[in-house]
Amino acid sequence: MRIYLTGASGFVGSNLAYVFAREHGAEVVAPGHEHVDLTDELVVRRSVLATRPDAIVHAAIWNDPAALRTDRRRAWDAYVGATRNVVAAANAVDAHVVLISTDWVFDNDQDPAHPGGGASESTPPNPINYYGFLKACSELVLTESAGRGTVARIAGVQGIHRARPHTPRAQDAGFGYLVASLVEALRAGERFAVWNGPGINLLATPTLATDAAELVWLALTRGVTGILHCCGGEHADRVGLAQRAIEVFELDPDLLDVVPPPDEVVAAGGVPRDTRLDAGATARTLGVELPDLGTMLGRLRAEVESSWSLA
Repeated sequence: MRIYLTGASGFVGSNLAYVFAREHGAEVVAPGHEHVDLTDELVVRRSVLATRPDAIVHAAIWNDPAALRTDRRRAWDAYVGATRNVVAAANAVDAHVVLISTDWVFDNDQDPAHPGGGASESTPPNPINYYGFLKACSELVLTESAGRGTVARIAGVQGIHRARPHTPRAQDAGFGYLVASLVEALRAGERFAVWNGPGINLLATPTLATDAAELVWLALTRGVTGILHCCGGEHADRVGLAQRAIEVFELDPDLLDVVPPPDEVVAAGGVPRDTRLDAGATARTLGVELPDLGTMLGRLRAEVESSWSLA
């Protein structure tokens, strides 16, 4: 299978490329932004026509939360416009197109239908920030325009960045990089402060990036379209995830601190507190059993320790 992958240099994209090519032997075409400007419809179409992929996986994002709020035109073009261009190009070569989306299209606190669980694949989005809004709009572009299209929502993504030697940041308002950063600090004998308090994402469904990629691969090979939740099988809060990670990695729990999030993070606002996903329909459709937290963290430990041995 030939897969045209956008965003391959990013955290999620680098894991998609790894699983597709290294684990399954797919031919991955991964042009960088310097070669293909996804906001230019003609450039995207020419690139896709030249490579004629069987599938396109669109994982590229403009990863600058502050700029998304201040330059809304560029943000719209980078998300919604780019998705429209990718879908049109996929239709031109009859390729299956997958949009990598996010649990941040939901804010479960504002939805009384999900007081004790997560949003399902059929739950209407209700984003509370511009990033979630842009992703929800991009989903709509794909579901209404793609000849063969799949939305793959991911959540609380953990793993190693396969395109960079170190995690880009220790922690943010979401769950990204949390476990890898914690392990890196505690393994060096340093303290790690996990944030806990208002103004940040506190509840999610942690997912190993390679596990999400495997679910996307299954969707492609089986021709599954529609909306999928490519996530783990167990919900967690930030502190609980950190504590479980310390157990699985056999680290010193006394090095873990729990602190309120920094004022500048809270001041930015617009972060959904509860973005848990229910992936039951996805598991049934793909015929898989989603991993619990312990299984996911065990796989992450194997990946992290493998990366250490290669360093």
